[in-house]
Amino acid sequence: MTPAVAATSTSLPGLVLPAYGTGSLADLMPSIGAHLGVPGAAADVLDLPAASRYVVVLVDGLGWNLVRRSAREVPFLAALLAAGRPLTSGVPSTTVTSLTSLGTGLPPGQHGMVGYTSRVPDTGEILNALTWESDLLARAYQPRATFFERAAAAGVQVSSVGLQRFQGSGLTEAALRGAAFVPFEHERAEERRIGLVTAAAAQGDRSLVYAYERQLDHVGHGHGCNSEDWLRQLIRVDAMCERLRDALPDDVVLVVTGDHGMVDVPRAHQVVAEDEPELMAGVSALAGEGRFRQLYVDVDDPARVAARWRDLLGDRAWVRTRDEAVDEGWFGPVADDLRERYGHVLVALRGDWAVMTRQYPRELTLVGMHGSLTEAEMLVPLLVG
Repeated sequence: MTPAVAATSTSLPGLVLPAYGTGSLADLMPSIGAHLGVPGAAADVLDLPAASRYVVVLVDGLGWNLVRRSAREVPFLAALLAAGRPLTSGVPSTTVTSLTSLGTGLPPGQHGMVGYTSRVPDTGEILNALTWESDLLARAYQPRATFFERAAAAGVQVSSVGLQRFQGSGLTEAALRGAAFVPFEHERAEERRIGLVTAAAAQGDRSLVYAYERQLDHVGHGHGCNSEDWLRQLIRVDAMCERLRDALPDDVVLVVTGDHGMVDVPRAHQVVAEDEPELMAGVSALAGEGRFRQLYVDVDDPARVAARWRDLLGDRAWVRTRDEAVDEGWFGPVADDLRERYGHVLVALRGDWAVMTRQYPRELTLVGMHGSLTEAEMLVPLLVG
């Protein structure tokens, strides 16, 4: 199913709404589960090949548009494009939210991992869910059973192959718990990684292996997705995926996907919130990231704050109150106990614009960014080989 695109200004591409339940990243694991006999995974809405063994490679920052434009440089992934299709990420189009949707099979409004940074209602702290420098217990903050937990309970051999330092991290526990963690120490040891994935896929009568690759996103943030450095990383990923496919038995289905795309933001298009007094007026806390800001408004009227941001940013952003965004389906059905995790006002940037903050100086060094609802950020590939 083609993701829904909302009508917007004719001068800029439209807003892409998540295809929860029909073609989103949250639908991938339940669709696999329908073939593996996982309770609650009744239907494969993505028409995947039937099998008893699957390997899912998630390449951080691998957008659908980025793969297609680079097809001449990546022959293995390009060969899968003909039968491939785009999925949508959730909102925001960012790693924390996407990995939790992938790992739980739920839209963001149900799992509550609402962005890169967000305010914790009970404490008021701004949680960075990637680094998780907090006393919050991940399993308590995200208590919904993961798909991996349900699959393992059903007798599927579930493994997660990842960097050793991610083992037991807050995000791993919140989003991906339930899989047997298979660590590797060095990302450049690609043959070792391929061997670990291949061995994990051979376990039991039914198996599911999740493998995470992060360097493409890392280089994109630092150098941009239009850089030669980024393209070299994509070429490396393509070659590694091809070698993995060659190493896997024929009865294993390989799925390659991403968690979000990316947009390069020029310095001249980075609006610094602190330099615009009208933007910060009435804002109690600013969270999210440059392409998707979450504004927490404790004293002022959120509608007035949203109006000020609309007036200043114009067609550079989609600005919604939380209620408006929920009603439009940005997050899927939102559980009552999770609603306050979202900002009272949501600002999704359009084109190649971003709203930065000096609260997080590292942001100001980024080139490639993501988080918004543009096609470039929202669409990720579903490639099956």
